Amino acid sequence: MQAIIEKYRLNTDYQMVGYHNPNTKQRDRMKKMQTRLKCIQINLQHSRLATDNLLKITKEDSTDMLCIQEPYMIRNKIAGLSSKYKIFTSGEGRNRAAIAVNNNQVDTVLIKQLSDVFTVVLEAVVEYTRIIVASMYLDINWLIDIDMMNIEATTAHAQGAGVIIAMDSNSRSTSWRDMLTNRRGKMLEEFLMSKQVHIINEESCLTTFRSSRGTSNIDISVIDNHALDTVREWEISNQESCSDHSIIKCHKEQYSPTD
Repeated sequence: MQAIIEKYRLNTDYQMVGYHNPNTKQRDRMKKMQTRLKCIQINLQHSRLATDNLLKITKEDSTDMLCIQEPYMIRNKIAGLSSKYKIFTSGEGRNRAAIAVNNNQVDTVLIKQLSDVFTVVLEAVVEYTRIIVASMYLDINWLIDIDMMNIEATTAHAQGAGVIIAMDSNSRSTSWRDMLTNRRGKMLEEFLMSKQVHIINEESCLTTFRSSRGTSNIDISVIDNHALDTVREWEISNQESCSDHSIIKCHKEQYSPTD
């Protein structure tokens, strides 16, 4: 009987040790520093008032990166943003896309061959992680096929890095929580599905666009598989944007070793 009890005790100890080890590893994994890259997406409609309002919000929220469509401009130059921001645009004339970075710990470089007046693509390094961030304006007067080619080129350039694309798609689809799907939306929806990228727009009582003409969700956020597990808390903000477009927020989350 004593031998049976001793055998049971030894087995129990082994099980307890076996249970403890994964927790130890888990604690070791938790001994890491969490990094959040806070991002805002917004179409400013070339408005100074919307730009001033955005700066106020980004200061309150300590936002790291702004993906802007239709930025405010004076004499074909981005205006209204603080000199603290690193501002990226491309092409000549009235830019429809820009990215502004407000974090010196984020190393960024413009990918010139992928950028133009309507698209800005950056390669950013945050801690130990390389990501591709794009701000895109899909002109409703252009063939959407051209924009889809730009999206494909951006994701192909990443080569394993995470991709985040913030766009004013000027297209509608129930796939990104709109009330209807139009022809442009159907084409874009099928294209994104074929490229295995993900639309992260979530259900909301708010819409990304609202005006006297109605409401819709034409502003969308797209990520690839490599960013899928790190982009968090996508939301349409209820903060006043001073634009017909809403402020969209999300953050990229990652962990890096502290030692």
